[in-house]
Formats: sequence, structure tokens, C-alpha cells
Amino acid sequence: MHNLKHVTSLLNLFFFLCLFNVCVAGAGDNSGDPLAGVNPFTPRASLIRYWKNQISNDLPKSEFLLNKASPLSAVELATFSRLADHNGLSAQLSSFCSSAKLLCFPDLLASLEKHDQNVNFASYHSKNFTNYGTSRPGGFDSFKNYSDNDNLPVDSFRRYSRDSVGHGDKFSHYAPDGNVVDQSFNTYGAAATGGAGEFKNYNHFVNVPNLRFTSYSDDSNGRKQSFTSYTEDSNSGAESFSSYGKNGNAAGNEFTGYGKNSNVMGSSFTGYGETGNSVGDTFTSYASMGNNPQNNFKNYGDGGNAAIDTFKNYRDQSNTGDDSFQSYAKNSNSEKVNFLNYGQSFNEGTDKFTGYGNGAKGQTVGFKIYGVNNTFKDYAKKGVTFGRYINQSSEVLASMATDGKPVNRWVEPGKFFRERMLKSGTVMPMPDIRDKMPVRSFLPRVISSKLPFSTSKLTELKQIFHAGDNSSMESILADGLSECERAPSPGETKRCVGSVEDMIDFATSVLGRNVEVRTTQNTNGSTRNVMIGSVKGINGGKVTKSVSCHQSLFPYLLYYCHSVPKVRVYEADLLDPKTKAKINRGVSICHLDTTDWSSGHGAFAALGSGPGKIEVCHWIFENDMTWTIAD
Repeated sequence: MHNLKHVTSLLNLFFFLCLFNVCVAGAGDNSGDPLAGVNPFTPRASLIRYWKNQISNDLPKSEFLLNKASPLSAVELATFSRLADHNGLSAQLSSFCSSAKLLCFPDLLASLEKHDQNVNFASYHSKNFTNYGTSRPGGFDSFKNYSDNDNLPVDSFRRYSRDSVGHGDKFSHYAPDGNVVDQSFNTYGAAATGGAGEFKNYNHFVNVPNLRFTSYSDDSNGRKQSFTSYTEDSNSGAESFSSYGKNGNAAGNEFTGYGKNSNVMGSSFTGYGETGNSVGDTFTSYASMGNNPQNNFKNYGDGGNAAIDTFKNYRDQSNTGDDSFQSYAKNSNSEKVNFLNYGQSFNEGTDKFTGYGNGAKGQTVGFKIYGVNNTFKDYAKKGVTFGRYINQSSEVLASMATDGKPVNRWVEPGKFFRERMLKSGTVMPMPDIRDKMPVRSFLPRVISSKLPFSTSKLTELKQIFHAGDNSSMESILADGLSECERAPSPGETKRCVGSVEDMIDFATSVLGRNVEVRTTQNTNGSTRNVMIGSVKGINGGKVTKSVSCHQSLFPYLLYYCHSVPKVRVYEADLLDPKTKAKINRGVSICHLDTTDWSSGHGAFAALGSGPGKIEVCHWIFENDMTWTIAD
């Protein structure tokens, strides 16, 4: 009843304001007005009025940006705003996320289902398997084409196959082509005897995977796990193996083709194989041909007996990468570790061995054909042999050009280019400028301003968005907040914005009120060659100011906006090289001063040279934008 009275009062106010021409007719002479036919109490109408008040020119409002306004109706806006006032959004999260078009993961209900027959799971998604197959004798479960092409697959396997005997699980073509993937395996196969778990073609072509194996196969006996073609060709994700195979006996784990061709993939192995007996782990072609893989082995094999670990072609031909081995095989007995052809990165990576093998007895550790830039601290010296180091890769250094030609196959062709390429008739590769983020909308500022937004209030934000510990949502929230709170680079002015109104405020604070927003027209030409047609330099091609805004991964649409000095902005027609037909209108920005850029920046890896020696240009990708002073 109280909510009904509130809505009624809003409607009364609506009719009152109509008397003073706040309402806009939906037909007649106002048909060209962007407010025509729009309820004045919706977020879109509010945004249009704000745009008119804050931006001084009469240029057409950008439909590209207006379409990102919250889709909430007037009544929904009033309802969710009141819930935000009273910390009540969490209780209505599902309807809030659906109505406001946000990124939220489903809350999975526990499944206590048991089975005693072989099961083939095909074309299945977002399932919570809890106590599934407990004490199962023999049998085999197959997960094939599971969560295919799902945008936000969330799968939970908890106490699956616990106490089973001779039971096999096969995950084949599991969750390929997903976007933001959240999968957890907790006490999976615990206390199982025999049997096998096979992960094959798991999470292929995934954008942001977050995979967690906790207490997987604990106290198992003779159970084998294999990870083949696991998270290949994936982007910017993480996998964690915590207390994996603890107290296991005669277990074998094989990682083959793991993380191959992936970009910025992180794996952490904590307490892996702890106090295990006769455990064999093989890492073959692990993180090979990837870009900046990050792997952390902490207390791996602690207290183990007679374990054999083999690292073969590990991080081979990758671009940089960092591995940390901390207290690896601590207090172990008769541990055998072979590092064969390890860490031969394209660009120099980093490996840190701290407290490796401390307290161990009878260990045999061999390093053969091992990469560069290694730090060994508090390392157990006995039983360690070093075959051959690769101290420097002369072929790599010789290939670093300074004439602007691409030299690094890990940086996508066309992602960075020189300013001289922006002239009519030039044929150049276009990178993949397609937006791979989940589709979301801005929140109305009246709601976003009421939500916590700082790492100090991460717990409150997790409660609102139902983010469990170590979940994908927790990572999304923490990473987004951390990037927004990062100190600006020298000369940079930055701000994270969760509403178009905030974006307008930041752009006008830097550029003044006579501004307009520009973005690349479409994604035509992505991943293939394009020909440059007519080129227009904004502000006459002079050095100018701009505010560029890039999407961040967050529950609601969040942009990282920043302004850097000494840039030139261009618009260019993009043509099909064969037909010369116009296919796109691209916006690019050229950074003239790269002095403060890192020497390891991808632009220099792609173009050669180094900080301060060349200018670097790039395209504005789909759904990103740059604000400039209006021409």
C-alpha cells in the first residue's frame, strides 16, 4: 500500500508538471525533438535534459551514447531508487538486474540429486551439482557441449563423485565460446578410489574465465586427472588450484596444451598435492604461445612423498610471463622435478624460486634448457642440477625493428600504428575492434550515487550483487574498483564514470562546454585489411585535447575516462581494398608523447623503438569513445 501511494504521488507530480510544459507531446512539430514521446521521468529523458543544460552547442545528441542510458521505466526508477535508499536492492537483485540490464550471475540452487546410472549431459548450462554421484560404484558421466556459447555460464560442482569407486567423469567441449565464465569444483572426487576425471577442450575461446578447483580429489586413491586443450585461445582470466589432491595416493595429473595461445591468463597452485604419496604431475605445452601468462606455485607438494613433477615446453614461445615458485616441495621426501625446455619466452619473462625445496630430503631437481631472468633465493642446493641456461635470445633482439613494421606476433596486427599510415590509399590491417564485454546499461545517477564504490566498501558491494568469496563477481568488483583507484600516470587526468551525466561532467571539466563525442561507426573491417579513404584531422589536425573513455568490466556500465596531453585525433573513411567501397568511418587517436610509457608496452613490441622515440596511434574500438572540442 505504501509503494502504491508513492507511485500515485509521482503520477500526480507528472500531471502537475505537464501544466508547465515539462511534458513533451509525441507528435506534431516536436517530432524532431529527442524528447518527443519520452516519459519525462525516465532516465533517458533526464539525460537529454542534462545534456542540453551542460553542453553549449546544438549538435545532434549522440544516439550511440543515449542508447546506453538506463532502460528503467519511471515507476521502476522510483521503486529501485527507494530500495537503494534503504539498502534493499540485494533482496530484489534478480528483478533489478533484469530491468536495469546489468551483469549479474544467477543464484544457483543446490542440487542434492543422486544417480546410479551413466549420465550424458549435453546442451546444459548453469547447474549446481551438489552431492551428485556420492558413493557411486563404477560408471561414467559425460559432459559434452555443456554451456556452449553461453554469455554468463555459472556452474558449480560441489562434493561431486565423493567416495566413489572406479567412477569416471569426462568434460568434453565444455563451455566453449563463453564470455564471462564462473565455474567451481569444490571437494570434487574427494576420497574417491580409482576412476578418472578428463577435461578436454574445456573453455575454448572464452573471454574472461574464472575457474576454481578447491580440495579437488582430496584423500583420493589412484584417481587420475587430465587437462587437455584447457582454456586455449582464451582471454584475461584466472584458474586456481587450492589444496588440489591433498593426501592423495598414487594419483596422476596431466596438463597438456593448457592455456595455449591465451592472453594474460593467470593460474595459481596453492597447497597442490599436499602430503600426497607417489603423485605424478606433468605440465606439457603449458601456457605456450601465450601473452604474459602468470603462474604462481605456492606450497605445491608440501610434505609429499616420492612425487614426480615434469615441466616440459612450459611457457614456450610466450610473450614475457611471470612464474613464482614459493616453498615448492617443502618438507617433501624423494621428490623428483624436471624442468625441460622451460620458460623460453619471446620477450624476457621472470621466474622466482623462494624457499624451493626447503626441508626436503632425497630430492632430485633438474633444470635443462631453462629460460632467462631467474631468481633463486633460499633454494635447497642439494640434489639440484642445471643443464643449460638461455641467457639471451639474440634472434629476438635482432628482430626488433625501429621503422614501424610489426615485429611481435603476440600483439594483434593493426592494434598500434604510426601516424603516417593515416593517409588516403594506405592499406593496413584492422584489429578486432568488436566489443566483447557483456551488454549492460548505465545506472541512473540517482541510483549509482547511492551504491558503495571503493575497495574499502567491497564487502557491502559484494552483498548487493551476491558475490561469493573467490567468485567471478568478486574479481570483477575488486578489479574494477582497483583500476579506478589507481593513481593517474604522469600527465594523465582520469575518472571512472557510472552514468552518462558523470561522463559529461568530466568531459566538460577538461574540454569546456562546447564538446562532442566521437566513436568508430561500426565494426566492419575488423581482423582484415582496410584501405584508408579520406582523412579529417579534428581541430584542423593540430595538437589538441581529448577525453577517451574505455569500458571496464563491472555489473553496470562503467567507463574509465582519461585525458592525456599532446594528442591528435582523426576521422577516416575505411574502404574495402578490392572494391574501394566505404565500409566504415573510423576514429583514431595518436599519442605524440610516449616518454612515460613502459618499455614493455605492446606498442613498442609491435612497432619497435621505445618510450619517447615514436608516436603511437590506435583506433577507438566498438562502444568506446573520445570527446573533443566541437569543430
